[in-house]
Amino acid sequence: MIEFVQELDWRGMIFDASEGIREASSRSPLTAYVGFDPSASSLHVGSLLPIMALVHLQRAGNVPIALVGGGTGMIGDPSGKVTERPIMTQEQVASNLQSIQGQLSHFIDFKTKSNNAILINNADWLGSLSLQDFLRDTGKHFTVNYMLGKESVSRRLEGGISFTEFAYMLLQAFDYLQLYERHGCTLQMGGSDQWGNITAGIELVRRVHRANVHGLVLPLVTNAAGAKFGKTEAGTIWLDPKLTSPYRFYQFWLNTDDRDVIRYLRYFTFLSQDAIEDQAARLEDAPYDRIPHQTLAKEVTRLVHGDPALGKAEHATRVLFGGDVTGLAAEDLKEILADVPSTRIPKSDLTGAGLSVTDLAVMSHIARSKADGARLAESGGVYINNIRVSNPRATVTLSDAIEGSVLLIRKGAKEYRLIELV
Repeated sequence: MIEFVQELDWRGMIFDASEGIREASSRSPLTAYVGFDPSASSLHVGSLLPIMALVHLQRAGNVPIALVGGGTGMIGDPSGKVTERPIMTQEQVASNLQSIQGQLSHFIDFKTKSNNAILINNADWLGSLSLQDFLRDTGKHFTVNYMLGKESVSRRLEGGISFTEFAYMLLQAFDYLQLYERHGCTLQMGGSDQWGNITAGIELVRRVHRANVHGLVLPLVTNAAGAKFGKTEAGTIWLDPKLTSPYRFYQFWLNTDDRDVIRYLRYFTFLSQDAIEDQAARLEDAPYDRIPHQTLAKEVTRLVHGDPALGKAEHATRVLFGGDVTGLAAEDLKEILADVPSTRIPKSDLTGAGLSVTDLAVMSHIARSKADGARLAESGGVYINNIRVSNPRATVTLSDAIEGSVLLIRKGAKEYRLIELV
């Protein structure tokens, strides 16, 4: 079994780490934690790298702790932020917390006792912590100068930072102390913007218990253009399929820049080093085949959404290239073709004898006139639900519509129109 830090190392997942981390990680089992902020009802793809770090930890026989910030979520982490976060209500935090705990359970096995994985909420100790005790037992270990030196604070000084966010690093340091005392946790992981908070926790454990604990930070993922990972023109790519459909999720990975795809295969899949080197060779030898992109999209969609959702996403992708629409739900088709022009016609127009292909071609604006539509059909250029219809007098009825509500009409290879029946 490959050693945990070695695994992260060859995958390029270590941005920085405290001294002695390799020796510490060799003393198995290692207990390590990552904190997750319940600032939204779902995690997004930016959370995948720390999740993968925990999964690699568990696969190497160690003990992962997923800490969900029900307590710190009431404050808000200033790391990486240029303005103050809005304060959430207890009800918002509680609702988000429940959703995120469910998502984490999809990746990490918390149920099998032999795995010893822990899912925990820091409200368990922060919720009952008095200000007096916190200042006396934790605050006394940190000077203001020490805190001002941390990037999460220093970069906010010019624009102003509230005492609430200024004190956040002490709360996160207290989390590390609690996990060390309660569960023997000796490693905290997070994004590279968390380095200041993590080292504060290392310092607190050292001062209180004279013990050496460690930190490891992962690279903040950007794309080749330098843009923030997981942000698209359509918005954030969420892990919740209700917020980002498996089809859109699959397309996000499929459209990865050539310059990023091999790095993302290392980060976000469990493919071996040999397998990824093979993908790199395929990219170099036949870049237009986009085999690594397909592999990435398949592996990550399967990991996050499972095989059934992956199958639907692949089916949906094939539809765009003229594939069979049989078995596709109307809502799926609308999602796939969200960016193409659509036309609404009454369902009653398709009852009885229905409408001719020529009429539909004109109504959907893929033909300028009935004569143009007839010529287009006769030349083999009209497709209904991706099936060629060469008889301009052929009729389309309600029975041809997907779930009785949607028709797909196509001109040539790529010009699609969606017809919604109302």
